Amino acid sequence: MFCPRRSKFFCLVGLLPCLAWAAMTEEEMFFKGVSEVNEGELRFLSAPPATPVHHHQNQISLNAESLLSGWAKLEQCHQHLDPVPSMQIVYSRDRIRNLAISRSENIGRSWVHENSVQMDQVARNALICISAETQALAAEGGNTFVLSNGPYMRRFLDGYYPMQVSMRVRWDMPELRFVDINPKVQPGFALTRQANEVAFDAIFEGELRTRIRFSATPE
Repeated sequence: MFCPRRSKFFCLVGLLPCLAWAAMTEEEMFFKGVSEVNEGELRFLSAPPATPVHHHQNQISLNAESLLSGWAKLEQCHQHLDPVPSMQIVYSRDRIRNLAISRSENIGRSWVHENSVQMDQVARNALICISAETQALAAEGGNTFVLSNGPYMRRFLDGYYPMQVSMRVRWDMPELRFVDINPKVQPGFALTRQANEVAFDAIFEGELRTRIRFSATPE
Protein backbone atom coordinates (compact mmCIF):
# COMPACT_ATOMS: atom_id res chain seq x y z
CA MET A 1 0.00 0.00 0.00
CA PHE A 2 1.19 3.49 -0.90
CA CYS A 3 -0.39 6.36 0.99
CA PRO A 4 0.20 9.87 2.30
CA ARG A 5 1.06 9.95 5.98
CA ARG A 6 -0.62 12.72 8.02
CA SER A 7 -2.59 13.88 4.97
CA LYS A 8 -6.33 14.18 4.35
CA PHE A 9 -6.00 13.57 0.59
CA PHE A 10 -6.01 10.03 -0.78
CA CYS A 11 -5.79 8.67 -4.31
CA LEU A 12 -5.31 5.01 -5.08
CA VAL A 13 -2.94 3.40 -7.58
CA GLY A 14 -2.00 -0.24 -7.92
CA LEU A 15 1.40 -1.61 -7.02
CA LEU A 16 3.19 -4.89 -7.28
CA PRO A 17 1.61 -6.65 -5.51
CA CYS A 18 -0.25 -4.16 -3.34
CA LEU A 19 -1.84 -0.73 -3.72
CA ALA A 20 -0.67 2.87 -3.79
CA TRP A 21 -2.17 6.13 -2.58
CA ALA A 22 -1.37 9.66 -3.76
CA ALA A 23 -2.86 13.13 -3.58
CA MET A 24 -5.42 14.66 -5.94
CA THR A 25 -4.84 18.31 -6.77
CA GLU A 26 -7.61 20.88 -6.42
CA GLU A 27 -7.13 21.82 -10.10
CA GLU A 28 -7.90 18.26 -11.20
CA MET A 29 -11.00 18.18 -9.03
CA PHE A 30 -12.16 21.55 -10.44
CA PHE A 31 -11.70 20.76 -14.13
CA LYS A 32 -13.27 17.32 -13.93
CA GLY A 33 -17.01 17.80 -13.49
CA VAL A 34 -19.02 15.61 -11.16
CA SER A 35 -20.83 14.02 -14.12
CA GLU A 36 -17.49 12.90 -15.58
CA VAL A 37 -16.12 11.18 -12.49
CA ASN A 38 -15.45 7.49 -13.04
CA GLU A 39 -16.88 5.38 -10.19
CA GLY A 40 -14.58 2.38 -10.68
CA GLU A 41 -15.44 0.88 -14.06
CA LEU A 42 -12.30 0.26 -16.13
CA ARG A 43 -12.14 2.63 -19.10
CA PHE A 44 -9.10 2.83 -21.35
CA LEU A 45 -8.23 6.23 -22.80
CA SER A 46 -7.39 6.33 -26.50
CA ALA A 47 -5.45 9.58 -25.99
CA PRO A 48 -3.34 10.62 -22.98
CA PRO A 49 -4.54 13.50 -20.75
CA ALA A 50 -3.28 16.99 -21.59
CA THR A 51 -1.13 17.10 -18.46
CA PRO A 52 1.18 14.32 -17.17
CA VAL A 53 -0.46 11.88 -14.77
CA HIS A 54 0.98 9.45 -12.25
CA HIS A 55 3.10 7.01 -14.28
CA HIS A 56 3.74 3.65 -12.64
CA GLN A 57 6.61 1.81 -14.42
CA ASN A 58 7.64 -1.78 -13.74
CA GLN A 59 10.25 -4.14 -15.10
CA ILE A 60 10.19 -7.80 -14.03
CA SER A 61 12.97 -10.25 -14.82
CA LEU A 62 12.22 -13.99 -14.75
CA ASN A 63 14.74 -16.83 -14.61
CA ALA A 64 14.65 -20.59 -14.16
CA GLU A 65 14.37 -20.21 -10.38
CA SER A 66 11.26 -18.03 -10.88
CA LEU A 67 9.43 -21.02 -12.37
CA LEU A 68 10.11 -23.01 -9.21
CA SER A 69 9.70 -20.39 -6.49
CA GLY A 70 7.66 -17.59 -8.08
CA TRP A 71 10.29 -15.01 -7.09
CA ALA A 72 11.39 -12.48 -9.72
CA LYS A 73 13.57 -9.38 -9.85
CA LEU A 74 11.57 -6.14 -9.75
CA GLU A 75 12.59 -2.63 -10.77
CA GLN A 76 9.83 -0.07 -10.22
CA CYS A 77 9.46 3.71 -10.61
CA HIS A 78 6.69 6.14 -9.72
CA GLN A 79 6.83 9.33 -11.78
CA HIS A 80 4.79 12.56 -11.50
CA LEU A 81 3.90 11.93 -7.86
CA ASP A 82 1.49 14.41 -6.33
CA PRO A 83 2.98 16.83 -3.78
CA VAL A 84 2.19 15.84 -0.19
CA PRO A 85 4.04 16.31 3.12
CA SER A 86 4.63 12.57 3.64
CA MET A 87 3.76 9.30 1.93
CA GLN A 88 4.68 5.65 2.00
CA ILE A 89 4.74 2.62 -0.28
CA VAL A 90 3.87 -0.54 1.63
CA TYR A 91 4.43 -3.94 0.03
CA SER A 92 2.97 -7.28 1.06
CA ARG A 93 5.38 -8.51 3.70
CA ASP A 94 5.50 -12.11 2.48
CA ARG A 95 5.83 -11.21 -1.23
CA ILE A 96 8.72 -8.73 -1.16
CA ARG A 97 12.37 -9.01 -0.17
CA ASN A 98 15.69 -7.15 -0.62
CA LEU A 99 13.84 -3.85 -0.95
CA ALA A 100 16.05 -0.83 -1.75
CA ILE A 101 15.71 2.71 -3.13
CA SER A 102 17.64 3.15 -6.37
CA ARG A 103 16.64 6.72 -7.29
CA SER A 104 14.84 9.68 -5.76
CA GLU A 105 14.08 13.14 -7.18
CA ASN A 106 12.26 16.14 -5.68
CA ILE A 107 11.76 14.27 -2.40
CA GLY A 108 13.24 15.73 0.77
CA ARG A 109 13.96 12.39 2.44
CA SER A 110 13.29 8.75 1.54
CA TRP A 111 14.20 5.52 3.29
CA VAL A 112 13.29 1.83 3.54
CA HIS A 113 11.57 0.62 6.71
CA GLU A 114 10.88 -3.12 6.82
CA ASN A 115 8.49 -3.82 3.91
CA SER A 116 7.86 -0.16 3.06
CA VAL A 117 9.42 2.90 1.43
CA GLN A 118 8.89 6.09 3.43
CA MET A 119 9.02 9.62 1.96
CA ASP A 120 8.90 13.12 3.44
CA GLN A 121 8.60 16.51 1.69
CA VAL A 122 7.35 15.18 -1.63
CA ALA A 123 7.48 18.07 -4.12
CA ARG A 124 5.78 18.48 -7.49
CA ASN A 125 7.14 16.19 -10.25
CA ALA A 126 8.68 13.86 -7.68
CA LEU A 127 10.04 10.48 -8.71
CA ILE A 128 10.98 7.40 -6.67
CA CYS A 129 12.48 4.15 -7.98
CA ILE A 130 13.04 0.92 -6.08
CA SER A 131 14.63 -2.47 -6.65
CA ALA A 132 13.48 -5.66 -4.97
CA GLU A 133 12.47 -9.25 -5.46
CA THR A 134 8.76 -10.01 -5.69
CA GLN A 135 6.89 -13.30 -5.56
CA ALA A 136 4.71 -12.54 -8.56
CA LEU A 137 4.61 -15.70 -10.71
CA ALA A 138 2.24 -18.60 -10.05
CA ALA A 139 2.09 -22.06 -11.66
CA GLU A 140 -1.32 -23.08 -13.00
CA GLY A 141 -0.52 -26.63 -14.06
CA GLY A 142 0.20 -28.09 -17.47
CA ASN A 143 3.46 -26.12 -17.72
CA THR A 144 1.46 -22.87 -17.58
CA PHE A 145 2.45 -19.86 -15.47
CA VAL A 146 0.58 -16.62 -14.77
CA LEU A 147 1.92 -13.22 -13.75
CA SER A 148 -0.97 -11.36 -12.05
CA ASN A 149 -0.82 -7.69 -11.07
CA GLY A 150 -3.12 -4.99 -9.74
CA PRO A 151 -5.49 -3.57 -9.01
CA TYR A 152 -3.93 -0.41 -10.35
CA MET A 153 -6.02 2.68 -9.66
CA ARG A 154 -5.85 6.38 -8.92
CA ARG A 155 -8.67 7.34 -6.63
CA PHE A 156 -9.89 10.38 -4.74
CA LEU A 157 -12.94 9.94 -2.50
CA ASP A 158 -15.52 8.15 -4.70
CA GLY A 159 -13.95 9.00 -8.05
CA TYR A 160 -11.26 7.40 -10.20
CA TYR A 161 -8.90 9.51 -12.28
CA PRO A 162 -6.45 8.89 -15.16
CA MET A 163 -3.14 7.13 -14.64
CA GLN A 164 -0.56 5.35 -16.75
CA VAL A 165 0.92 1.92 -16.05
CA SER A 166 3.82 0.42 -18.00
CA MET A 167 5.05 -3.14 -17.51
CA ARG A 168 7.99 -4.91 -19.16
CA VAL A 169 8.65 -8.60 -18.48
CA ARG A 170 11.90 -10.25 -19.58
CA TRP A 171 13.13 -13.82 -19.21
CA ASP A 172 16.29 -15.79 -20.02
CA MET A 173 14.79 -19.29 -20.45
CA PRO A 174 14.44 -20.36 -24.11
CA GLU A 175 11.65 -22.78 -23.17
CA LEU A 176 9.36 -20.02 -21.85
CA ARG A 177 6.80 -18.56 -24.27
CA PHE A 178 4.27 -15.75 -23.98
CA VAL A 179 0.72 -17.06 -24.50
CA ASP A 180 -1.74 -14.21 -23.93
CA ILE A 181 -2.67 -11.22 -21.80
CA ASN A 182 -5.84 -10.03 -20.14
CA PRO A 183 -7.28 -7.43 -20.76
CA LYS A 184 -7.06 -7.77 -24.52
CA VAL A 185 -5.19 -5.26 -26.66
CA GLN A 186 -7.30 -2.18 -27.54
CA PRO A 187 -6.97 1.60 -27.81
CA GLY A 188 -5.39 2.71 -24.53
CA PHE A 189 -3.88 -0.74 -23.85
CA ALA A 190 -0.92 -1.47 -26.14
CA LEU A 191 1.21 -4.61 -26.24
CA THR A 192 4.66 -5.26 -27.69
CA ARG A 193 6.51 -8.57 -27.71
CA GLN A 194 9.81 -10.12 -28.68
CA ALA A 195 11.29 -13.60 -28.32
CA ASN A 196 12.16 -13.12 -24.65
CA GLU A 197 10.17 -10.02 -23.70
CA VAL A 198 6.60 -8.78 -23.47
CA ALA A 199 5.48 -5.29 -22.48
CA PHE A 200 2.27 -3.34 -22.13
CA ASP A 201 1.42 0.32 -21.70
CA ALA A 202 -2.00 1.34 -20.36
CA ILE A 203 -3.67 4.72 -19.92
CA PHE A 204 -6.98 4.38 -18.11
CA GLU A 205 -9.46 5.32 -15.42
CA GLY A 206 -11.01 2.89 -12.92
CA GLU A 207 -9.41 -0.34 -11.69
CA LEU A 208 -6.98 -2.31 -13.86
CA ARG A 209 -6.00 -5.92 -13.17
CA THR A 210 -3.67 -7.76 -15.56
CA ARG A 211 -2.85 -11.43 -16.16
CA ILE A 212 0.06 -12.41 -18.40
CA ARG A 213 0.12 -16.13 -19.22
CA PHE A 214 3.21 -18.10 -20.23
CA SER A 215 3.90 -21.70 -21.17
CA ALA A 216 7.12 -23.61 -20.56
CA THR A 217 8.02 -26.37 -23.03
CA PRO A 218 9.73 -29.25 -21.21
CA GLU A 219 13.23 -30.12 -22.40
